[in-house]
Amino acid sequence: MHFNSYWYLGLGILSLLLLVYVCLKKRNKRSLLLFFFMVGLGYFIEAIIYIFMGSYQYFPKFLADEPYYDSNMGAIASNALALPSAAAFIAVFRLRWIWLFVFTGLFVGIEILFLYLHIYSHNWWRLSYTALGLPAYFATAKMLHLKLLQPLKGAIHFLILLFIIGPITGTLHILPIMLLNNRYYRPGWFVSLAHDTTAFSAVYYMCLSLILVITVKLHWKYKWLKYAFVSAFAALVTITLKIAGILYSLVWWDPIYYILLPMVVLKIAIVVSKRLSIGPVLRKE
Repeated sequence: MHFNSYWYLGLGILSLLLLVYVCLKKRNKRSLLLFFFMVGLGYFIEAIIYIFMGSYQYFPKFLADEPYYDSNMGAIASNALALPSAAAFIAVFRLRWIWLFVFTGLFVGIEILFLYLHIYSHNWWRLSYTALGLPAYFATAKMLHLKLLQPLKGAIHFLILLFIIGPITGTLHILPIMLLNNRYYRPGWFVSLAHDTTAFSAVYYMCLSLILVITVKLHWKYKWLKYAFVSAFAALVTITLKIAGILYSLVWWDPIYYILLPMVVLKIAIVVSKRLSIGPVLRKE
């Protein structure tokens, strides 16, 4: 294993241990719901500043053959593990506001260390942006935790469900591409094929997540029609993207996976939606 990989692996393991501690200590599902929301928020922010605006680059050396996918793995370690785990810890244990700045200082310190070790680099990003953004990120977690103690409905239910489901859809979408090379996208937005694929994947999963949440909200007599609808939608999108010359499947199982994936995530979304709607049960857990 490369020197760089140990640092990212260590960060990921420590973050997972922190998340496990939070879940075991509090023994309720709110912690995981909060965690996934913060992952979704992180993914949304990263799509803007990292993927489309090229703010910085990671060098974990997990996927040395493709630098941009390798950078994505570093982004996952940060935004799908480290930051949301810390946010969940702060919010669930109701730490005082001073701890927002303590954890911000900790992550700024980690960023400085990674820059010093040359396993991470800035393009136009600055440490001051991290120092200003993280307190707002952690504050969002504290406010959301209070919301999750109540039954949710309407627009707030829709939005929270969307941000919880988004990272599940996005991660299950992009990981096979990076690890198994099963497909790529060529919308022509970036010169690098991996960058082009990552950018289109971000748009794809966000749109699909929106469709899934809308489908959850629909009141159909026969629930199996929802599963048929999302799989048919995914099949139509697959065919359309292939005809348009944007999608290129490289293995036989690729279309099957991406047609079945929305059905799996829809099931998860339905369960999460019910959980968000019954705040009093959450308080007893």
